[in-house]
Amino acid sequence: MKKALIVVVLLCISQQCFCWGFFGHRKINYLAVFLLPPEMIGFYKTHIDFLTEHSVDPDKRRYAIPEEGPRHYIDIDHYGEYPYKDLPHNYDSAVAKFSADTVNAYGIVPWWVQTMLGRLTNAFKEKNQVKILKLSAEIGHYIADAHVPLHASHNHNGQFTNQNGIHGFWESRVPELLADKEFDFWMDKAQHIKNPGQFMWARVLESAAAADTVLRLEKELTQTTPADQKYSFENRNGITIRTYSTSFTTAYNTKLNGMVERRMRQSIFAVASFWYTAWINAGQPDLKKLSNKEFTAEELKEFEELNTNWRNGKIVGRDHE
Repeated sequence: MKKALIVVVLLCISQQCFCWGFFGHRKINYLAVFLLPPEMIGFYKTHIDFLTEHSVDPDKRRYAIPEEGPRHYIDIDHYGEYPYKDLPHNYDSAVAKFSADTVNAYGIVPWWVQTMLGRLTNAFKEKNQVKILKLSAEIGHYIADAHVPLHASHNHNGQFTNQNGIHGFWESRVPELLADKEFDFWMDKAQHIKNPGQFMWARVLESAAAADTVLRLEKELTQTTPADQKYSFENRNGITIRTYSTSFTTAYNTKLNGMVERRMRQSIFAVASFWYTAWINAGQPDLKKLSNKEFTAEELKEFEELNTNWRNGKIVGRDHE
């Protein structure tokens, strides 16, 4: 009996490390396609399966490339108190003030999104279909990450407040359980973003401001919930895992007053708008007349290696991002 329990616990840990967040990222990229204008939506809908599936490639890459981790978060509370005026929003200025090692150690997501936007814009200018698809899928991931409150906090998994696992709880369990049943994803069409840097910093500051609420409300709910009702066991793909119970998850979402839904909606709108912005900034190329439509053998091998690494390896760098 004791051995069986140990196996279950280990499987729970494995599930949290390898699978949280995939549902949300795929959902966000998928729904972002439907916010695009007529000139883009046909192309993006044709390739919606690729954009959905490869939305999680940046997370998989964390199992092979140490530099990948900081692209997903920014521990902005390291730089003082809200609204963190000591941290320059210009990357070079931030590096000059705090050093490259410090800036990279505490995360670079708002800057990395801008880098990815530049790359996607160039792909549109080149009319390179392979690059457009790959970069569209991946920029969606980073934009969505910036909308997660605990991606803007050094206490990113509740490790300093005895709330280990809260990251996956907010980012994965809540949407997996409630997104298809209760969340409303009807929203305005994508818009051209005139100042992408300013846009991303606003989203990061919103995330940072919400981080304390995410932690506080979970702790309050835990204190009023019987210990045997916080978690439950579920079977996923033939594996028994321990996860937050349906009742606890629903109660937490209620206390959050729809925060997860709002941030998902904002993520979807932002992803679609960044795709649209890159296309506009590239001169609105005709997406029916693209070149480089097939991935090379080397590129296909890279996708396969990503799948192998994340299934068999260990994250290189900070966990739970």
